[in-house]
Formats: sequence, C-alpha cells, structure tokens
Amino acid sequence: MSQESYDQTERIASRSRFIIFAVIFSLTGLVVLFRYGYLMLSPQQAPRPGRQDTLIGRGPILDRNGRLLALETRLGNITLWRPGVSNPEELAMNLAPILEQSPEEILDRIVNSQSDFLYLRRQVSESVVRLIEAGIREGRLQGVGLEPMVGRIYPERNLAAQIIGFTGDEGRGLGGIEFAFEQELRAEAGTALGGRNRREGGQVFLTLDVNVQYILETLSSRIMADTQAEAVMFMALDPRTGDILGSASLPGYDPNNFRNSDELSRMDRPAIWAYEPGSVFKIFSLAALLDSGLISDDTIFYCNGHYERVTGRGERILISCLGAHGWVSARDIISLSCNAGAAYAADLMTQQHFYEKLLDFGFGRRTNAGMPGETAGFFRPPERWSDRSRPTISMGQEIAVSALQMLQAATAIANDGVLVPPRIVSRIVTHDGRSSSIYETEVQSRRVISPEAAQYMRSYMMDAASILGTGWRASVEDLSLGVKTGTAQLIDPLTGAYSSTDFISSTIAMLPAEAPTLILYLVIVKPRGEILAGRIAAPPIREAAEALINYLGIPRGRNPQVIHSGAVALPAIPFPLVDERVPDFTGLAKAQLLPLLLREDLNFHVSGEGWVVRQNPPPGTLLDEGTLIILELE
Repeated sequence: MSQESYDQTERIASRSRFIIFAVIFSLTGLVVLFRYGYLMLSPQQAPRPGRQDTLIGRGPILDRNGRLLALETRLGNITLWRPGVSNPEELAMNLAPILEQSPEEILDRIVNSQSDFLYLRRQVSESVVRLIEAGIREGRLQGVGLEPMVGRIYPERNLAAQIIGFTGDEGRGLGGIEFAFEQELRAEAGTALGGRNRREGGQVFLTLDVNVQYILETLSSRIMADTQAEAVMFMALDPRTGDILGSASLPGYDPNNFRNSDELSRMDRPAIWAYEPGSVFKIFSLAALLDSGLISDDTIFYCNGHYERVTGRGERILISCLGAHGWVSARDIISLSCNAGAAYAADLMTQQHFYEKLLDFGFGRRTNAGMPGETAGFFRPPERWSDRSRPTISMGQEIAVSALQMLQAATAIANDGVLVPPRIVSRIVTHDGRSSSIYETEVQSRRVISPEAAQYMRSYMMDAASILGTGWRASVEDLSLGVKTGTAQLIDPLTGAYSSTDFISSTIAMLPAEAPTLILYLVIVKPRGEILAGRIAAPPIREAAEALINYLGIPRGRNPQVIHSGAVALPAIPFPLVDERVPDFTGLAKAQLLPLLLREDLNFHVSGEGWVVRQNPPPGTLLDEGTLIILELE
C-alpha cells in the first residue's frame, strides 16, 4: 500500500473512533440528565422499612453512675419539593400544628421561595419525624419529604455543659468530651439492626456524679447572683483516685442550643483559664519549704506589716501585709495568711530549688485530665526571675495556674505527700462490650513531699478553719476541715498593673482533715462589693461540704487533736464569736483578743492595757463591711 493510501485509511479510522466516542459520551450524558430529572421531579419519600441506609450510632456519654449526659436520637430534616404540591393552602394548614408555626408563615415560604427545593425545618425531633411520616403515608403532606439523620441530645441541658461539649451538623464533636474523645465515641464496627446497617460507637463514662455537679452548680448560680461576679468555678475531687466528682463553671450554656451561646459561656474555665491564685498558693510554697528542711514547725519570722529587703544592687523591695502580725510561725503564716512571713520564708530557698519543688506540684504543666484545650499556666524559669519573684511567687503572684492544677497540687497535701493526677474520664466501653480504663498506664501517682510536711500543712489549714483563722466561716460542725482562703488582685489589661477594683476570691478545703476523701475548691472571679474570700468564698464551701458529707456518706466526728509532732494548745477561755453581730467584749484581756485582732476580715481600734471596759458599737449591733470596733482597755 502506498504511503498516501495508508494516510487516508488512518484519517478515516480516526474520524470513526471520534464519532463513536462522541455518541457514547452523549448517550451517557442523556442518561445522567434523565436520572437527575427523575429524582428531582419525584416527590421526597420517607425512609422505607428494610431500606439499607447506613446510620452512625455515636456512643453515649454517661456519669460515673451510668446516668446519661449525651445520647443519640433519631432526627430529620423536613424538605419540600414545590412541583409536588397541588394545594399550598391545605398543605400549610396540615403542617402548622406539626411545625408549631402559623399557616400564613408556612404558606409564605411555599409560595415565595426562590427555589423549587427547600428545607422547611432542620434537625427536628423523633416525635416530629413520626408525625411527618404519618402525614406522608396518609397523603396529607404532598411534596413533603424527610432526610433521616442521627442527632445528639443532652438530657441534663446546662449541667456540666462545658465538660460534655457538643456536636455539629455532621455529628462531629466540636467541644468538650465530644471533641476530645471523638475517636472513641464515633462508630467503629457494623452490625445489622432493624433492616439497616448500623455502626456503633463506644460509651464514655465520666468521673462526674450528676448529683454532686447539681449541688455545685446550684451554689455557683447563687454566688453569681449574690456577688455579681463575672464568673464562678466550683470543683469537687476525690484525692485518693483523682476523680473529678463535680466541676461547675458559670456562666454556662445549653448544648442542645449551642448556637445561642457565646465563646465565654462555652469555655471550660477550670481547665482553660489561667490566673494568679493569690494566698491559697501559700499551702504549696510553705509545704515545699517544710519538705526541704529549711523551715520547721517552730521556725518564726517577724511581720511588722510588710516584707522589706534591699537587693545587692540597692533596689528596695516592699510587699505589704494585711496587718502587723508580729512573730509568726509557718502555722501562723497559713492561718493568718501572712504575706510577709511567706516572703521571708521563701528567701531561705534558692531560686532553682524553689522552682523545681513547685514544678513537682504540677505547676507550669498540663494535668492531662482529659479536657481539650487545657492550659499549662504560666511559670517562668528562674533565669527570668527578678529579685522580687521568689517572695511574690510564694504568695501566689507572678505565677498563673488553672483550677485543675490547684486541685492536682492539693492531692499531695491530702495524700500525705503523694500527688494523684486528676481525671474526668474513668473508663470507655467499646461497641463489643470491652471495658478499659484509659489512665491505668498513662498516668502514675508520685511522691512530691514527705508525709510529715503534708500532715503539718493539713494541721495548719485546720487552724485556718478555726476561730483563730481567716477561713472560720467554712467550718462544719462535728467534722475536721482544713481550709485556706485567698483574695488576689487581677492584672488590668489596659495598664499592665494590678487592678484596684478587680479581684479573685477563692477558698480550698480538705475534709476530713485527718485523712481527706474530698477536696473542694471555689473561685469567684471579679466579685462586686465585698471581695474578701473569708467573707464570700468560705461560707459556700461550708454549704457544699454539708450537702456532700451527707450525700457521699463521709463520717462525722471531730478529733480535737491536730496531726503533728506536738499537742495542740486549746484556749482555756473561749474566744468571743464574731459572726453577723458585734459580741460583748467586756472583761476580756488583751491576750484573749489577739487572734481576733489579727483577722483580715475585722476592723479594730484598741487603746489602753488590761481588760475591756468600754466598746463601740454596743453588743448586738449588725456588722457590715465598714464597721470599726473600738475597744477601750483599763
């Protein structure tokens, strides 16, 4: 064959292949268009029994006792195909009671929609789905269809909402446990169920107790109202296991309607928010010093109303105290909340050693309790400290912590020196029934301080809860309680200096003090009016303790001895009780008044020596924030 003939044959073959390809492509396009048109013109139908849809069964979230906090439910999107509607007015009348809307509103959407296909309502409940399905079967809802879906409901609504979190439209966790344990909650394996392919997720059991959570949230709500605070955190933890029994964070939100909430209300503050803890931190700085052997139970420091030191460079460091406490021991530093005593004690330890001891308590690191977005706080290494860092850190400044970190550190005081990390998830049960504790190998308890140092600190905290200390309003009848209060200034973001109006008032408590089985921690953020923790944070601790002692079955019965090497000196003559009214001080000696004069929540002016002969205001007068009690002695 000549070259010319060969080229002509090739051209004819190429043209033929092109024509065949074009015909096939056109036919395929026509089939796709026909199928698309058929689907679009067909009215939407409810799912038929036996239809092989695949539904994702997201696992539930439960409290420690198996009470449901988040569970799957059948939802649906209600759709409308306008060409399938023969009588819009009748359809609107039939839909009105189901959708709980006026017929006019529904009719307006049907008639004036810019599209032939529209959503009448998204994510309706299972009861509404059943009503729609019944209406479609009976022919009363022409053009109406259903898109079946599996949704998430939260039966306890606001309770523990920040911990539980929420899911989005695609069923993915977007916050809290829902987000942090997405892989565990999401479906993993398939089984046939009800004619459908269904994939089941695991069950996540929290350490929370719904009843404990309710008690804390109820108290927190009242605290918010009484103090006009910006936020409140109230937590309960079993120090023996690290189980978080309750964690209230207000303001809150309803995860069933998370779109109506803001970022602040969805924030899990105990895990995410870092703040300067103030005087509550003294229990950890003093415990570190006791453990190091640099101070002992009988080491004393002199407080004349402030801490003062001149550095080698000639800089004068001055830290104010709430009063002139005189000679103070470690016990007095805790019970009277003496800033100067804590600062002088901290000077005995090197910066590096002090830093390492506080790191051992878990500050500057995440607790890995199971909450997403947890903060590590703020704790600078010693090479970045100034000459005043060590004394100010000792009383809870120049260090930012989370409430979770404070609870974790407190377990070392409660457990005779052994720190037990907190946890929010106790176990996970997979779709096939296998149960596992996710913390058995990941988290280990560790010794932080000696048993003796921890026992001394708990005895000091018992004094703080007595009439001698700043936390006496937290005391509970017939039960030993150890507490520490703290009132800390917040940094003004505009000036970078400490604010004169914004404070954090907090109290931590351990009970029973001899061998604690419960730690309570309350933080009130930016209260208005009264700010002293002894006045506004200690009383709710007492209320929570009273309620939880009964609920958790904590045995009552006060032991009058404190756990330490020496005996507790009990006063022979009882001190006058200063509560809501001014008591009768007549005849009391100055030595008997001393513990009351050192309290930060009372204002005294005392003149003379000997015994009280005159007082103003008279006995029985109601106390308020500005009351000055004048005592004349002869």
